Amino acid sequence: MFDVTALGEVLIDFTPCGTSQGGMELYERNPGGAPANVLAAVNRLGGKTAFLGKVGDDMHGAFLRETLQKAAIDTSGLITDDRYFTTLAFVSLKNGERDFSFARKPGADTQISREEVKVDILAQSRIFHCGSLSLTDEPARSATYYAVEEARKAGAVISYDPNYRAPLWPDVETAKKEMRAMVAQADIMKISDEETELLSGFQDPREAARALLKQGPACVVVTLGSQGALLVTEQVEASVPTGKCQVVDTTGAGDSFWGGLLFCLARDGVKPGELTQEQAEEYLHFANTVAGLCVEKRGAIPAMPSMEDVKARL
Repeated sequence: MFDVTALGEVLIDFTPCGTSQGGMELYERNPGGAPANVLAAVNRLGGKTAFLGKVGDDMHGAFLRETLQKAAIDTSGLITDDRYFTTLAFVSLKNGERDFSFARKPGADTQISREEVKVDILAQSRIFHCGSLSLTDEPARSATYYAVEEARKAGAVISYDPNYRAPLWPDVETAKKEMRAMVAQADIMKISDEETELLSGFQDPREAARALLKQGPACVVVTLGSQGALLVTEQVEASVPTGKCQVVDTTGAGDSFWGGLLFCLARDGVKPGELTQEQAEEYLHFANTVAGLCVEKRGAIPAMPSMEDVKARL
């Protein structure tokens, strides 16, 4: 049984790493992609995960498969396709905050079809997680909805993180339409404080969470950067501030947070809408700690903390 299975993008994050002797900016090749990052976080904490997606038959695709396997993530649902190139993201960091440029025209991650989704893995999953980057293009969009449908049939909790990346959408209105369409399918979802208005029409985190609850999810979490996170269900509202940390790189921060929270749900077998106040606060504190440790290191997947790291910080 898998604690969390995710479908979507696994890609290369090229992150700045100083300058060459000639004064040119150097980039470090880091494995990334939000769904893969979430799984890496869950695995490092002691959970069992599986990834569904597609990479190109190239050096980057081989590197990503090897990285996931080293992280003990099941890759039997990861397809290598020689018709497409593995997606690349170039990340610029300014004061620890990120800006993205993508090489994805099309990237292999957008080319997974519903026929290629391994339903047997979904049937063995406690939680199924997806984002919005697999909703930007066909056939990945249809594959994502199909996976959600099959996972729900098997009794899995559906997790959704919109994870807005403006350069990957033709315009804001298309992004809104497609990203909002998945909300009704989710049992639990996460948005950042920068995505509240885009997804809900409300800028205030509490108003946004309440508006999204009315659309279907049993639980909505809003991450508030250095202010921590807010969790809202029909019965519970919990807000937990983050602890102090030395920010080196925020790449993967939200994904590590979400991995921490999904790990807690899977470990305890709790349905998102049935969280008690005590559980909500405990899970948020745990997830904040995971994210705080992640941002103290470079990259995303390589920066995910172990359970020992988290316990020591807690």
